[in-house]
Amino acid sequence: MNRFKVALGSEADFEDVWLSRESKLGAVPGFNSFKMLKGESRTDHTLYVSHSTWDTYEAFIAWTKSEAFRAAHKNVGDKKPLYLEAPNFEGFSVIQTEAAV
Repeated sequence: MNRFKVALGSEADFEDVWLSRESKLGAVPGFNSFKMLKGESRTDHTLYVSHSTWDTYEAFIAWTKSEAFRAAHKNVGDKKPLYLEAPNFEGFSVIQTEAAV
């Protein structure tokens, strides 16, 4: 997961960056799913979280070192004015899964 603190008033531009990007994730070995989540607005920002799931930690790390990763993130530096600070990565491992019956 990555947490993004998007400056108030920049939400539409931030969402456009994500919705118009050419994602390469679907073809990456070990990739399962991706979601961009919009959270609450605070006094100076709106919180967003990107959430991806992978077969293994090793598959995720391999993606971060791949050409697909570089292509998906090639213009990230152009959008810094949208963020209050750099995205905050948080990695988690599944310890329990439950699904609807």
